[in-house]
Amino acid sequence: MNARAHSVAALAALLAACGGGGALDNPPTLANPPGATGQKLSFAYFQRCVNPVLNQPLPVTLNGSTSINTCASGGCHDNTTGTGGALRLLGQATAVDPATLSADAIRASDMYKNYYSSLGESVVGAPDQSRMLNKPLVRGVLHGGGLIFENTDSREAQLIRYWISRPMPQGQDEFSAAANTMFTPPDPATGACNTE
Repeated sequence: MNARAHSVAALAALLAACGGGGALDNPPTLANPPGATGQKLSFAYFQRCVNPVLNQPLPVTLNGSTSINTCASGGCHDNTTGTGGALRLLGQATAVDPATLSADAIRASDMYKNYYSSLGESVVGAPDQSRMLNKPLVRGVLHGGGLIFENTDSREAQLIRYWISRPMPQGQDEFSAAANTMFTPPDPATGACNTE
């Protein structure tokens, strides 16, 4: 065996030792079971009530000092310049009109990208288990951005809690008209955002 073939064989043996057949080997396939209910959170409520919270200048308390910033800003959760983990936001996302666009067109929008990223930080139907609510409250989880919502009674925390705790009915998608009841009067275009 020449030196090159010997080097390749040694490298292959080393790689096998790193996870190619031992007790610590990765499984051949990963199981990522779907959520217990398969339900979706409302896109209409997110767009009208939750996304504005993500773009709202809020007091940020970190290491005893308070400043003003938005969740979607650079250095926080901005999709390009943010350092804030998995939640990635497009601050310039404009509202879309679900009455005039197809579901595919909405899903291609920047607003839907914000919805989808926020959904990834949420446990559908369980706000108290969701990073989307717990991180800005610094409640049982580290948030490098510090304390954003002073407590669960803040209007912003209530909006996020309400969104996460009211999934669309079983078998209906995120665009379900059932979301109309989340507004008073029950119209996502003109109604106020309910919180309880």
